[in-house]
Amino acid sequence: MTLQNMESVEVFTTEGKGRGLKAAKELLAGEVVFAEPSFAAVVFDSLSQQVCHSCFRQQQKLHRCGQCRFAQYCDRTCQRACWEEHKQECAAIRTYGKAPNENVRLAARILWRMQKDGGVASDAQLTTLEELEDHVADMPEEDLKELKIDVHNFLDYWPRGGRQYPVDSISHIIGVINCNGFTLSDQRGLQAVGVGIFPNLCLVNHDCWPNCTVILNHGNQTAVNTFCHSQRRIELRALEKIPEGQELTVGYVDFLNVSTDRQKLLKHQYFFDCACDHCTHRTKDDLMTAAKEVDGQKPSEEVVKEVTEYSLKTLEQIEKSRTEGNYHEVVKLSRECLEKQEPVLGDTHLHHLRVLSVLSEVLSYLQYFEEAAGYARRMVEGYMKLYHPNNAQLGMATMRAGVTHWHAGLIEVGHSMICKAYAILLVTHGPSHAITKDLEAMRMQTEMELRMFRQNEYVYHTMREAALKNQPMSMMAEPVVEGIKSLFRKK
Repeated sequence: MTLQNMESVEVFTTEGKGRGLKAAKELLAGEVVFAEPSFAAVVFDSLSQQVCHSCFRQQQKLHRCGQCRFAQYCDRTCQRACWEEHKQECAAIRTYGKAPNENVRLAARILWRMQKDGGVASDAQLTTLEELEDHVADMPEEDLKELKIDVHNFLDYWPRGGRQYPVDSISHIIGVINCNGFTLSDQRGLQAVGVGIFPNLCLVNHDCWPNCTVILNHGNQTAVNTFCHSQRRIELRALEKIPEGQELTVGYVDFLNVSTDRQKLLKHQYFFDCACDHCTHRTKDDLMTAAKEVDGQKPSEEVVKEVTEYSLKTLEQIEKSRTEGNYHEVVKLSRECLEKQEPVLGDTHLHHLRVLSVLSEVLSYLQYFEEAAGYARRMVEGYMKLYHPNNAQLGMATMRAGVTHWHAGLIEVGHSMICKAYAILLVTHGPSHAITKDLEAMRMQTEMELRMFRQNEYVYHTMREAALKNQPMSMMAEPVVEGIKSLFRKK
């Protein structure tokens, strides 16, 4: 089955998984398999005052809708672009007296869109929302209670004079959101800011070692007459060469979990038992739980267990301190934890990598760049043994490590890491994405500095120190609790 603008894919039925998509032709690494605008999308409740409700960019100063006083926009351009989508929502919020939660807001936007365009908004849409799985029957009691509350709030919010929907229809839409809502990022792809529904993307099945990835392309912000659905466009991109007829897959969860933990998470959130090759054969589980080996000798199982339990407990304390912004306590706890881990845990052990990641990020923020660079380099070396070579998380981690080395004055390693990150993100994000453009600028700058360094190290460092005195190093971005690692939104 091929449709307009979807000539690279075919819908087929997979054994034990239902419908899926497969390649209708050979695809190359970095190739855009298909692009899809959102059917509907909303900003997260927690960021509704910080993110534009049209283009989903984070901005310092936003302009509030003068009628509902809830929706926020970059400027008049974004507000006009989103009015077709917002006008019914605007009236509903004014009547209801407040904005409901993101699930209810998104469900309402979906139903308004379906009233306007039907279940299929374009010839390129391969499925209707009615056909998507809601898994309401599979939900545990706790989740069913939350769903019933959302349905109740939806009925209070939905305009009395509009078309009325039965409870089962509303439950189905909210169930689809819970199972298929795609996490939308900000303009640089570094923070999750909203959730949207992309029907064609919902047909792509999961694999823990996928052959595709998904990124959000924010489109052209300057197009005044562009309806804002097109500004929220996802791209499914091939991570490797994919032969014709092979199933297209994406990773619903981050690979850096042992197979049993990934399977539990996928079962809880998406209601299926993952039987991919990496889960079936427990691929790389041994590396993720590895003990340190010195001259053929490993620590005893009892010692490994003790350090593992200590690491888990300390990581909880580290996360608490980081959430509270107590970064010096984060550094103290992380150093203590590494001291315990290093004689016992392998360099690819998940708990060891987690501490290295947090410590390098926080030290960079505090501008202890040289120390941060050492930890960041070890983290990336571990990631490279675990992740797919074109994994977006690996690319982002390598980029951060490269920038840290650059700030530390370690220009050779910094430039090398930035080049490696750029090569990965060209595949995962493409050359026009904002983060790839940033990396290209960094690559050119560090290449110029590297030439200067190789010509005369003393002159390079003298000029660098003089530049820093005249324009002190700006603060690195404040550490966040967690980056975007899950493709679909968790409830």
